[in-house]
Amino acid sequence: MQFGNPEKQQAEFLHAAMHQAGISTGDLWLRYFSLGGSASEYETDAYVQGIFRLPEVQRDLLAQAANELIDELPPPPRAPYSEDFLPGGARDPLQSDRRNYPPA
Repeated sequence: MQFGNPEKQQAEFLHAAMHQAGISTGDLWLRYFSLGGSASEYETDAYVQGIFRLPEVQRDLLAQAANELIDELPPPPRAPYSEDFLPGGARDPLQSDRRNYPPA
């Protein structure tokens, strides 16, 4: 079965997003199914691998499911600014709600 170019790109970008975010096909499928998706987990995996076609609405539900799962991930660590290390400063890392600093 031959993919059309936009459909193939959508599957490739979904696969890349899942890989980068560490989302398994099982987790994606569970969220997708809870949103009303109708493809099986096997069909979902085949689509993500680029060997199965899905209708546009199902592809968009998979994208929605992936984006929701990505939005639930903790933010990546950020590089601190010099002022982040000033004691008592407004951005004192010891007083702020930042969880991404390495232990002192």
